[in-house]
Amino acid sequence: MDKEVLLSNIDKVHTTEMGIERIKRNLKTDTDNVVEYLKNQISDKDCNIYKKGKNWYCEVNNMTITINSYSYTIITAHIKDRL
Repeated sequence: MDKEVLLSNIDKVHTTEMGIERIKRNLKTDTDNVVEYLKNQISDKDCNIYKKGKNWYCEVNNMTITINSYSYTIITAHIKDRL
């Protein structure tokens, strides 16, 4: 199952300096360690993880986190629009 693959490799999840700034801006947060914050969100038992194409999508707490499935790089994270 894809979810288990991502969770078993959670220690490989990382992002770039530009990614950190983009994620902070998108989530409207100033947390010091964005990667650890997002890893905790991904590990949440209520997180919906699915793979589509080359990316994993993690939906939890009204946010979507996008992770490259080959490099484990967090591409972006954003707050889901409310309907």
